[in-house]
Amino acid sequence: MQTTQSTTQHINQIHDEMILVVKRAEIFSIFPAWHGLAQEPLEHALEVIKNKKEFQPRSTMETDPSYKQIIPYLIFNHDNRYFFMQRQGHASEQRLKNKYTLGIGGHIRLEDMSTDSIFEWAKREFHEEVNYNGELQIETIGILNDDTNAVGQVHIGLVLLLKGDNSDISVKSELKSGTLLTLQELQPFVEHMESWSQMVFEKLV
Repeated sequence: MQTTQSTTQHINQIHDEMILVVKRAEIFSIFPAWHGLAQEPLEHALEVIKNKKEFQPRSTMETDPSYKQIIPYLIFNHDNRYFFMQRQGHASEQRLKNKYTLGIGGHIRLEDMSTDSIFEWAKREFHEEVNYNGELQIETIGILNDDTNAVGQVHIGLVLLLKGDNSDISVKSELKSGTLLTLQELQPFVEHMESWSQMVFEKLV
C-alpha cells in the first residue's frame, strides 16, 4: 500500500510541475501548423520560445491545446552512427513504454532554466539520461509538430543533434538499453520506434 501511495504521489508531483510552454497562436503566427519535422520555421520558433515563453502547471497543459509544451529532443551521433535506445516498461507516459527511440527528451521545468539557453538545458538533460564523458557539439535539426493525436496537439519538439567525439556512451536506469547503429542498421526497427523518432529517421535518411 505504501508503494502504491508513493507512486501516486510521484505521478502527482510530476503533473504539478511548472513547465515551459508557448501559446499555439504564437508558434503558428507566421508558419501555418505543419506535420512532421521542418527546418524553415525553426528560427521563428526559437524567437517565440525566447520572447513569449510561459511556465504553467503540467497538469493543466496536458489537456489545453491552446498551448504547446516545448520538448527538446536530443539525438546523439558519432562517426555516422546514432544512439538507439529502448525505454523502460515503467515509463511515466503509457505511450512510450518499451518503445524504441532515437531521442532523449523531456519537459523544461521552471527550476531547470538557470539561463535562457535551451542548449545548456539540453546538455544537462543528456547527461542525466546517459553516461558520456566526451565533448559535444550541438546543432539544430528542426522543429517537430504532430497534431494527429491528443498528445501531439499539446507538444512540440525542438530536435537537436548532439555530435560526440567518441563512442563511449551507455544508458542509465531510466532507459532499458542503448547502442550505436548506422541508418542502414536502424531501418528494420523503424516500425517499432515512437512516432517522433520515425519522423526524425525520415529526415536523417
